[in-house]
Amino acid sequence: MVKLKTLGQYAHLHFIVLLLGFTAILGALISIDAIALVWYRMLFAAFGLGVFLKIKGVSYRINKKGFIHLLAIGGLVALHWITFFHAIKVSNVSVTLGVFASTTFFTSFLEPFLQKRKVFWLEVLIGVIIIGGIYLIFQYEMQYIEGILFSLISAFFNGLFVVLNRNISRRWHPTVISFYEMAGGFLFITVFYIFTAHQNFELLEVTLPDMGWILVLSFLCTSYAFTAIVHIMKELSAYTVVLSINLEPVYGIILAFLVFGQSERMSGGFYLGTAIILVAVFSYPFLKRKFGLKQF
Repeated sequence: MVKLKTLGQYAHLHFIVLLLGFTAILGALISIDAIALVWYRMLFAAFGLGVFLKIKGVSYRINKKGFIHLLAIGGLVALHWITFFHAIKVSNVSVTLGVFASTTFFTSFLEPFLQKRKVFWLEVLIGVIIIGGIYLIFQYEMQYIEGILFSLISAFFNGLFVVLNRNISRRWHPTVISFYEMAGGFLFITVFYIFTAHQNFELLEVTLPDMGWILVLSFLCTSYAFTAIVHIMKELSAYTVVLSINLEPVYGIILAFLVFGQSERMSGGFYLGTAIILVAVFSYPFLKRKFGLKQF
């Protein structure tokens, strides 16, 4: 029989996944452009994680090579979030999340390449199925082609981030890693603003409602969600956590329909394509276990 404490952890985990799904809703609600949105998100998230580390008494100290490495990955995270939020702004939440679920496809090929191991036949099969789902979405939602393309780019950046982070996850405290990555992304966008036509910092001006949503996005959906997942993984397996996080597109699409109504109603072809992608994503870890392949 499952212990009450464990049930509480499961409930907490799904609350966090709901928050992750709500991230896309916030991207649609906040009116500033994607670059400025991510600049604020990473600034406040870094601040929140820094406060958490200070309260917990965790050392910030890492070596110079690690410092540069984490800042660079932070720039990659910034690109992932910028393309993700831009996809939402030029299409809608449902399209972005449906296509973004293809992250598993990119991860399955990036991981063997970067870790110099062979590609498993199962990864190829799952990848082909996911491509089929994306093709269906393209076929039925051509009016959102820009959003679909940017969501695919975002999924690629996210897959690359996941693989690179996996390679360093045991070197330092997880919150320390995230702190430097958030700081790196913030610095990356700041340099971009300074050395490009975006040096007009009026682009960073926000209304009071926008700032309220940005603070929710930064502290609740980023700093809190991350530290809470780290805590939960002490009780639940990484397998359970990753499998639950796959529900993010499902929760996000449901929330989008509840918040935005008819503007999020899509064609039957879209839902079929999204269902194919999600079935492939969910079956992947089960099949890996069944066939005894190396676990994530």
